[in-house]
Amino acid sequence: MEDKYQNDSARNQVTSPSLTGKVALVTGGSRGIGRAIALELADRGASIVFNYLKDHRSAQRVEQEICMKGVECLRFRAHLGQPERIDDLFEAINKKFGRLNILVNNAASGVQRTALELDLKHWNWTMDINTKAPWLCVKAAVPLMVDGGHIINITSLGSQRVLPYYLSVGISKAGLEALTRYLAVELGPLGINVNAVSGGYVDTDALTSFPNRKELLEKARGCTPAGRHLTTEDIARVVSFLCSEDAFMIRGQVIVVDGGVSLVH
Repeated sequence: MEDKYQNDSARNQVTSPSLTGKVALVTGGSRGIGRAIALELADRGASIVFNYLKDHRSAQRVEQEICMKGVECLRFRAHLGQPERIDDLFEAINKKFGRLNILVNNAASGVQRTALELDLKHWNWTMDINTKAPWLCVKAAVPLMVDGGHIINITSLGSQRVLPYYLSVGISKAGLEALTRYLAVELGPLGINVNAVSGGYVDTDALTSFPNRKELLEKARGCTPAGRHLTTEDIARVVSFLCSEDAFMIRGQVIVVDGGVSLVH
């Protein structure tokens, strides 16, 4: 997968808009989709900030990968369910860079249980990280986006479709998509473009918590019009496009990246 990613990145650099000189924050950037987004933006010349929570080794590896691309990197440990840590994160960004051009709200969590099995603590945990934290990150980011910028929220198909064991996460992502639309209108006059990317089933660590993980992946691989399963790099490339001036007239939209699987399921 690493070789494939490197080959794709080299090919994309030829035709993709440059993000040189930009500063990008990717929340939850140490693994999975967040890692792929951070590396893609770094490949296009952006300096990268990412937060993580527990996996120090993964975070250190991603930091090294980013620095090897010749751009600056700030690795910051922060639990985004704690508003004070969000404040600390953005204070560190301001201290190091003095600005922010791109915010990718990727960090997410949740408890995979049915409605009757969920507890209040599960609900609050999911909403705090998946819906409230992106809003708080935007509030902290806007003062640093003095020359405008781009905000991309990472959502999922469960915001619109009913998936097994996905109630709390699906509702939190539906809220994130509504937030995307409201922010696109409110922040447009400030030169800030806001969109969301909804990914299909990707085999990342996050999917291991699903009781029906194997079934989901088999469906996605067997009936995808694109002819192959979705990768984290597929999502990362769409995010990077939305961070470019080529996407100037795309506002408040949820871009589905799933290889067409939602058309046949």
